[in-house]
Amino acid sequence: MDLSKFNREELTLLGAGGCTMLSLHFTFQLASQHLYYWKNPKEQKAIIIIILMAPVYAVNSFVGVLDVKGSKPFFMLLDSVKECYEALAIATFLSLLYSYLNISISKNIVPDEIKGREIHHSFPMTLFQPRTTRLNHQTLKLLKQWTWQFVITRPTCSFLMIGLQLLGMYPSWLSWTFTIILNLSFYVAMYSLVVFYHVFAKELEPHKPLAKFLCVKGIVFFCFWQGVLLEILVKTGVIKSHHYWLDVEHIEEAIQNVLVCVEMVGFSVIQQYAFHFEPYSGNVQSMLQRGKKNE
Repeated sequence: MDLSKFNREELTLLGAGGCTMLSLHFTFQLASQHLYYWKNPKEQKAIIIIILMAPVYAVNSFVGVLDVKGSKPFFMLLDSVKECYEALAIATFLSLLYSYLNISISKNIVPDEIKGREIHHSFPMTLFQPRTTRLNHQTLKLLKQWTWQFVITRPTCSFLMIGLQLLGMYPSWLSWTFTIILNLSFYVAMYSLVVFYHVFAKELEPHKPLAKFLCVKGIVFFCFWQGVLLEILVKTGVIKSHHYWLDVEHIEEAIQNVLVCVEMVGFSVIQQYAFHFEPYSGNVQSMLQRGKKNE
C-alpha cells in the first residue's frame, strides 16, 4: 500500500480504524478463550463485561472520527454511551472482587476471617465518615452503594444533558452543574474501589489485582485527564483551527478520539495479562498439584 497517495485526513482515519480493529481483535480473542473455558460463569461473565470496555471506547471514538463535524448533541450522545458502559464496568469490577473473596452482600455472607479489619478513610471522606472504621456487613454494603450510585447517576445525567441540549435549554451554568455532580459521583465510586483494594490486597494478590485495577481505572483516568489537558491547550491557544470548515472545538474532539483509538490497543493488550483465561483452563490447578507432589 502506497501511503503517499493518502492525504492527512485519510491517513488519520486509516490509522484510527486500524487501531480500533486491533482493539476488537485482542478483546474478542480473550473473550473467546474465556467462553471456551467456561468454568466459572459468575466471574467470567464479569470479566467479559470489563474487557469490552476497551473496544467500546475505541469504536465510540472511531465513530467520532468518522463524523468529525457532528453536532454537539451527537458528540454528547457518543460520550454518554461510553460513560454509561464505563459505569457498568466499574460496578461489575466490584462484583468480581466480591466473587474472588466469597462475599455476598445480598445473602449477608462475609467470611469471619475478614470481619473487624480496619478501614482507614482519608480526606475529604473523613468529613462524612470516621477516620477509622471496622469491616462488617454494613461497611461493605456502604462501599457497594458508593460504587453503584455512579451507575445510576451517570445515565441519569446523560439523558438529562442530551434532552436539554436538544431542547435548546442547556446554559453554561447547567453544564458546569452536571460536570460537578458527575465528578463528585465518579470520585466516590473510585474511592470505594481503592479502599476495597487496600483492605483486601493480601487476599486479592493471587488474582493480579493491581493489573486489573490499572485496566479499569487506567482507561477512565487516562481518557479523562487527557481530555482536560486538551481543553487547557484549546483555552490557551496552543490548539487552533486552521480550517475554515472545522472549528477548534471539533478539532479538540477529533484529537481526543484519535488518541483514544490508539490507546485502547495498549489497554486491550494489558488485559490479555490482567484477565487471562488460564485460571479457568485447568492448567493452574494441575501445575499446583504437580508442585505439591514434588514437595
